[in-house]
Amino acid sequence: MSSIARCLSTALLVVGVSACAPPTSDDEAPTTEAPVSLDSTAASLDPIAESYVQLALALGQHDQDYVDAYHGPADWKEAAVNAQKGLEEIRDEAEALLTKIPDTPDNADDVARLRYSYLRSQIQSLAARARLVNGEKMTFDEESQALYNAVSPQLSEDHFLATLAEMEGLLAEEGFTEGTINERYDQFRAQFVIPPDRVDEVFRTAVDACRERTLVHIELPAEESFEIEYVTDKSWSAYNWYQGGFHSLIQVNTDLPIAIDRAIDLACHEGYPGHHVYNLLLEKNLVKDRGWIEFQVYPLFSPQSLIAEGSANFGIEMAFPGAERLAYERDVLFPLAGLDPEKAATYEALRQLSDRLGYASNEVGRRYLDGETDAAGAVDWFVKYAAMSRPRGEQRLRFIEQYRTYVINYNLGQDLVRDWMDAQASPDDTAARWQAFTKLLSTPRLPGDIVLDESSAGS
Repeated sequence: MSSIARCLSTALLVVGVSACAPPTSDDEAPTTEAPVSLDSTAASLDPIAESYVQLALALGQHDQDYVDAYHGPADWKEAAVNAQKGLEEIRDEAEALLTKIPDTPDNADDVARLRYSYLRSQIQSLAARARLVNGEKMTFDEESQALYNAVSPQLSEDHFLATLAEMEGLLAEEGFTEGTINERYDQFRAQFVIPPDRVDEVFRTAVDACRERTLVHIELPAEESFEIEYVTDKSWSAYNWYQGGFHSLIQVNTDLPIAIDRAIDLACHEGYPGHHVYNLLLEKNLVKDRGWIEFQVYPLFSPQSLIAEGSANFGIEMAFPGAERLAYERDVLFPLAGLDPEKAATYEALRQLSDRLGYASNEVGRRYLDGETDAAGAVDWFVKYAAMSRPRGEQRLRFIEQYRTYVINYNLGQDLVRDWMDAQASPDDTAARWQAFTKLLSTPRLPGDIVLDESSAGS
């Protein structure tokens, strides 16, 4: 268990028990009624699940980012638009719905048991989001607990300074000794920017490699597919808009230069075995096979996102474990981008150190949203403690302003998923590890279902 994640066992709190697509257009969405549950044990939850989906769609009328994906009946979406439910009404109905969830029956199978806790946690989060959108004030930690059932540890500046000192040493060895650490790191990274006219070829090649490695271990529907678009003026670097029917739209933001490491990061995170695989496996195994209609909607601000983002980040390690990432980037992507493969090892070493600064987003978010710093101070913090260029820090702050405490799902989620995976199977047992990862992607597990205490590690 990582040093950060070890402290998360006590920091992560659970309520109750534990980037996807704009709604499909009306002429494309199914017009038939939602599938009937084939699981007799959990069938009593179906009316509650239907109400939950409709409440999520209703909240989406007030919060444009809330419904990240919807591939259910078109008339439900139309009804949500026409109903014009107020935020207090949505909150009250969600809280009333919680009281209707029955106790988990003794004869429920393991996945059915998870369904009960999933609905409780997701509905609690929905009610909390309705309160927030309606103007209720929460601290950063209170908000992340209410929405994601998780609280990120507080890290001091010393945590980041120790990593920055290691980065400074490597940069000095490469001859970058002038300027601040972020300026030197930015100058170093400039050598590894993918030329704009090669971005598409490099990214598609990376996606193909991630998909090929995933298919060795996970059986995907034959009709699964994706398309790629390049966009600008976004607060994020890439996004997976899941369309339903095992299809995704992956958008890549080209506002800022794209360094070579982002090819593998984005291809795995947004595609294989990340968001695309996670969403299609939930659709296949839970909607189509079990008839669980609640998985036709994905509320972005919900506990599900910690699993979605954490598994997508960890999926990079699954597809390219150990030294395999360096070898692939050096031998395939560097030449394809016209970059010097002799420098790949140093670049990888600095990338790994930079990843250790990821919790800076949580610290900036906490300080900024709690009113301890203003926008200028937040960007300064990114520049000083995360070795970010000022434009990249400004983009990251835009993300925090739009998505708020969502930032914890990337790093905290990845650490929790890694610890859970290590408890399921040894990193040396590839087959067992992929089996456990597939189980995580195919079942309604939420933060409380994967957080470990010290006694459970390795069990």
